[in-house]
Amino acid sequence: MLAADVLCGNTYNCTVCSCPYNTNTEMWDFAVPVCTNDLVKTGGINQYVVQDVLSPKQLHSHLNSFKAAMRTQGPLCILEHFDTLYSVLQHFQAVDLAVKEDALELLIQVVSGLSVSLPSLLLSATLSAVDRKQHLNVVKMGVFLLCKLTECLESDSYRQSIVTAPSKGSKKGRAGSESKMHWDAERETVLQVLIQLLQLDIRSLWSLSLVEEEFVSCVTCCCYKLLENPTISLVRSKASRDAIIHLLGVLIKKYNHMLGASVKIIQLLQHFEQLSTVCAQAVSVWSTEYGVKAVVGEVMREISQKPSEELSREGSGVKAFSSFLSELSTLVPEAMIPNISVLLTHLDGESPSMRVAVCEVLGEVLVRVLSGDGLDDSGRADRDRFLDTLQEHLHDTHSHVRSRVLQVYARIVNSKALPLTRYTEVMSLTVGRLMDKSVNACKSAIQLLAAFIAHNPYSCKLSSADLKKPLEKETAKLAELRQKAATKVPVAVIKASELWEAMEPELLQTVQAELEACGQDGEEDEEVDWKGGMKETDQATAVSVAQLLRDNKYRHAVRLCVQAHDTFPDSRLFCGVSPLAVESVVDTLSLIFKGPVQAHSDAEEVQVPAQAEEAAELSHRDEVEESVLKKQEMLVQYLRDTESFVLQVEKAIAVINTMLYWKTTSVVQEAVQFCVTVCEFSVADSLSGVRKMLPLVWSSDLAVKDAVVQAYKRLYLNPQGDTTRAKAQTLVNSLSELMVDASLGTIQCLEEIVQEFFSSSSSLQTSVVQLLWERFTGKLESHSLQRRAAVLLLGMAARAEREVVLSNLDTLCSVALGEKVAEDYLLARDAVLTICSITDHNRPNKGAPPFRLPQDHQLFTCLTQAIAKGMLLTHPHWQTFMEQAIRLLYFLAESPDQLCSRLLQRCSCLLLDQIAEGEEGSKEAVHSQAETEQVSCVSLAQLLSLCGRVAFWQVSYLERSVSTELRRRRGEKEDKGPSAKTKQASNDSCIEEELGLVGASAEDTEAELIRRICETELLAEENLLVAFLPLVVRVCSSPGHYSHPQLTVAACLALAQFMMISPSVCEENIRLLFTVLEKSSLPVVRANTIIALGDLTVRFPNILEPWTQNLYARLSDDSPAVRQTAVTVLTQLVLKDVLKVKGQVSEVAMLLIDPQPHIVSLALNFFNELATKDNAIYNLLPDIISRLSDPQRGMNEEDFNTIMKQIFSYITKEKQTESLVDKLCQRFRTARTERQWCDLAVSLSLLNMCERGFKRLQECWECYSDKLSEPGVYQPLLAITARLRRGAKPQLKTQVEEFEKKLTAVHTRGLENVESGEVDSRSEAGDTQLAHFTPQAVCKRGHRPTRGKGKASQNTSDFVTPRARRRAPQKVRITFSSDEEEMEDEDGAMLADSETPKVTTPISRSSRRSRLRH
Repeated sequence: MLAADVLCGNTYNCTVCSCPYNTNTEMWDFAVPVCTNDLVKTGGINQYVVQDVLSPKQLHSHLNSFKAAMRTQGPLCILEHFDTLYSVLQHFQAVDLAVKEDALELLIQVVSGLSVSLPSLLLSATLSAVDRKQHLNVVKMGVFLLCKLTECLESDSYRQSIVTAPSKGSKKGRAGSESKMHWDAERETVLQVLIQLLQLDIRSLWSLSLVEEEFVSCVTCCCYKLLENPTISLVRSKASRDAIIHLLGVLIKKYNHMLGASVKIIQLLQHFEQLSTVCAQAVSVWSTEYGVKAVVGEVMREISQKPSEELSREGSGVKAFSSFLSELSTLVPEAMIPNISVLLTHLDGESPSMRVAVCEVLGEVLVRVLSGDGLDDSGRADRDRFLDTLQEHLHDTHSHVRSRVLQVYARIVNSKALPLTRYTEVMSLTVGRLMDKSVNACKSAIQLLAAFIAHNPYSCKLSSADLKKPLEKETAKLAELRQKAATKVPVAVIKASELWEAMEPELLQTVQAELEACGQDGEEDEEVDWKGGMKETDQATAVSVAQLLRDNKYRHAVRLCVQAHDTFPDSRLFCGVSPLAVESVVDTLSLIFKGPVQAHSDAEEVQVPAQAEEAAELSHRDEVEESVLKKQEMLVQYLRDTESFVLQVEKAIAVINTMLYWKTTSVVQEAVQFCVTVCEFSVADSLSGVRKMLPLVWSSDLAVKDAVVQAYKRLYLNPQGDTTRAKAQTLVNSLSELMVDASLGTIQCLEEIVQEFFSSSSSLQTSVVQLLWERFTGKLESHSLQRRAAVLLLGMAARAEREVVLSNLDTLCSVALGEKVAEDYLLARDAVLTICSITDHNRPNKGAPPFRLPQDHQLFTCLTQAIAKGMLLTHPHWQTFMEQAIRLLYFLAESPDQLCSRLLQRCSCLLLDQIAEGEEGSKEAVHSQAETEQVSCVSLAQLLSLCGRVAFWQVSYLERSVSTELRRRRGEKEDKGPSAKTKQASNDSCIEEELGLVGASAEDTEAELIRRICETELLAEENLLVAFLPLVVRVCSSPGHYSHPQLTVAACLALAQFMMISPSVCEENIRLLFTVLEKSSLPVVRANTIIALGDLTVRFPNILEPWTQNLYARLSDDSPAVRQTAVTVLTQLVLKDVLKVKGQVSEVAMLLIDPQPHIVSLALNFFNELATKDNAIYNLLPDIISRLSDPQRGMNEEDFNTIMKQIFSYITKEKQTESLVDKLCQRFRTARTERQWCDLAVSLSLLNMCERGFKRLQECWECYSDKLSEPGVYQPLLAITARLRRGAKPQLKTQVEEFEKKLTAVHTRGLENVESGEVDSRSEAGDTQLAHFTPQAVCKRGHRPTRGKGKASQNTSDFVTPRARRRAPQKVRITFSSDEEEMEDEDGAMLADSETPKVTTPISRSSRRSRLRH
């Protein structure tokens, strides 16, 4: 306030609102300053300047004066007390919180008071210039002070939040939080007061209603300052956020702030990424609620003008732009369409974030605006153009863009906005994206395919097999309709008027000629013709005249017309002939031919009923046929589109099924959900994925396991139905369908899910169990597969509740194991598996006595009878039933060895009786002797299989069940023992030690007892098993005499199972078993023998260790089944550390190029697992290279490169790379052929060469320098330098370039020597020069220790391979352990005693006690 104003204290009342004001205020004008400090400087003429800035101590009293003036004078009191509030701003950091709150309250009262008083003032017609300026100054001062104080309070609040944030729970932190929350509440009040004021039409206070820009900027800067608060986008700040947006909307609409807002939005997005959603919401509100649609276009243009170079850096501003555009498209897609072309330029830019944003904008526009059938031509054109753009970016160079575009398409499909004509094309592209390198793109592709299936417009069931017949039928029908339409002669419909115009000239001449000849005699026959056309009525005669004209009989038609005039003179049809003239006759003929409507408008219409009806009928028939043809074409096209869609889905299923075992959890989860979706839509082969994902229930990843469990619950364990029984029926049918033709592994996995269902408290359990028993027993009509599924499901239920099966054992025995057991051995086998679920083998039984049934139980009687009865039959499934039955006997029976001994004796007697009967019958009927021998061989084979299974399970019974029971009984004694001993002993610690020793000794004693029983008693003379071992050995050793395939298979398996009993039996027959492995002509025998040898290797590793080479030899077997079995067994043995990994692993490497894909995958799995062991592949690599590059193997270069590329991919450590470079270079010295040189060079090039490896390559220059003349050596080494040069440091790059020049020089000189065939003196001089070209690091071998190796020669003048006699005696030849081993002959056909491998490396194994414990 000016000093003169202060001195003059005269006050008057305002003429409008009667508020007091100082008369001298009309002498100055308040200009809103750009900077707050500008108000204390000398202003212009009549411009307000602050005269007195109060000290903080004076502010309290002056604020009290302000409050008093506010009560008396109202808002105008700010004119006198402006300096007081200005002083608060100047000393804001020094004043107390109470002063700040008082100043804020006073300013709110001033601005709110203006909102109340100004409306009446603005409507007044008597407002003087003085009053206008008076209130304008009040508005400016109040708004200015309130905005500046708001900015200060906001900054102070944000500063306090940062300071107090770490001190959680402290009093200081709570105080700061309270202060901050107080301001959060006041902020909204300030904004609401400003909105109320600015919504008034205060523009009239300014001259010419032009609001000065500084005033608008003052308010907008305050708003944007508030938006910069990081918490403004949170939910708790919603009220303040909405108020800011509405305040800016008022300024944009009424105060011309649109351009400024557009620029400020861009600036906020560049510096505050979190404001993208807030800015999008603001632009949306301005566009919709305030009607400023142009602001959307302005912001879009501002973004489009950003240079591509700036956007390509992918800073925070670019991400904010992308999020802003995506969010804005969801809010106002209609407003973005007119300006969307300016954004399309970013699709060609280098910023993937902007490409994603534009694609998402296009997707929202397609979903929200350009969808439906009501689009006009322009809308359809835009829709197709946008879809084409999205389709192009399915192949974008950036994986993130591809993934997001797939997600956009998923939203379009889910919203049913994709035209039907594009389904097939987009579907095909999506299937292609399943093979994308990006995991996110693959996941998005799976989601899109699931959306396609869930919202497909074709059918609720998608099966190409079901569509094939309807499509063929409808296609044939369409071809028939098209052929019928093509053979039909088209009838040209020509109007009568057109025909008349064509015939009129000739008819006119005929009429003239006839009239001239009138009265002359004509030919009699002609008269008869035209007179015959005369009818009884004039209309009938007219029809005859018209027909003659159509038949081109013009003369007859003219004569008949003239005669009709004479006959019917009063007829309106022929009265026109009189007077007889050419014109009158022609007009009459025209009237008759064309009809009265076309000839004369006032003439009477002539009807031709027959022709009209016929034409109408033909026309209607053609229309119907055309309509039928079009409908048939549409039907066929629909079926074709459906078939194409289904084929794409089936193609996708095959790919997605392979993703179920990816390591990425999210992809596996999406694949599981996709399998569920396709199964629900009954897509062909959908069950394959459902079954394939079943083993994932054992996954260690809980998310994957839960996804699989939930998927199966959704498909099978949540049935639909009106009643409980109906739901149970649906559940049982679904599970039975899944178990049909399921493998044993699938059933085991399904047990985990079904067991969880029966473990839960479901209301369906009782109904399901009852329904399963009804189906199994035949009370419900069902076929054999359903009965087998029912009994297996009962076994799964018994794992959760034993009584489900235990209480119905009699039913199982009578139905599945009774007299009709021979009719369905598969049902009997599944029944045995179900009974096994109640044994202790499948459930923990800690400390309790074993659960076993007595020998005379009905179950064992039925089992032994079924086995004995079936042994003499040739049933193909008896073998599997027998194996499970013997297993059940040893799991559940008391003294199973006695049961099995009697069973063997009984079966042997039955076989001998059968042989005796066959011999008696052969004497009577010689022709049946071959058939009898065939039956005897099958029976003998089944008996030997039974013997082998008994021997195997007898050993298992001793080492598991008997040993466990001994340990349990000893534990009971030990539990009771300490109490008795405590009474006798005086020292507790000594007792505990003694007990520990006694326990360990007892455990070893028990293990030794089991071993002695196996060694001596199982094959003792009194044991029945010993009687069968010579027979088994004889059958195996005499393949010529016992040539029946089934007998051979059974004998070999039985021999291996007998060898499991003791080491002595194994040693005695190991050579025979390997002879069978080498020489048997049956692949199944060789495969079974490999499996048996794998088990023997685990049980007796020291005995099998010398025969390891023979096991590896089966990897090159002619039979794919044998190779597959061999690699599977060896993988398990090697990974479990049963076999030592040596150079024979090269045989596994050969399987990487096997023609069978599944064998290649097994070999890959072997090396993947082997790579997890420390340095395993690194240690084996030199030996693998030596064996594969052996000239005797004869491997071609392409196969060698394929194998080495895979194996070298596991070498990732720099230290390993450096060591391998040294080893491979040293092998150049011992390589004998050029092919070996090339293989070593290729191996070097496959290494991920590092700087240390390159230095070692330079140091080993002498090893390969004389081989560089060979292109196969030179080119791989050159490739190494090319890779090292990319991205290398300047120093390393210089070394690489020098090394490359050196390679090229030596290679070129070597080629010249080959061409000339001689080495002259000039070349020697050249060698000397090249020697000086060698880098210092190569000559001096750096600072690396030789680690025992001899120093390399420093002479590099001669690059010819040095001869052995010229080598320095101190050089040590580098060898590897595998080079020193003598490789045995791989033929293995002659396995004589002298050639039997001897034990060279005893394998230490754990004690029997520890093995029995596991």
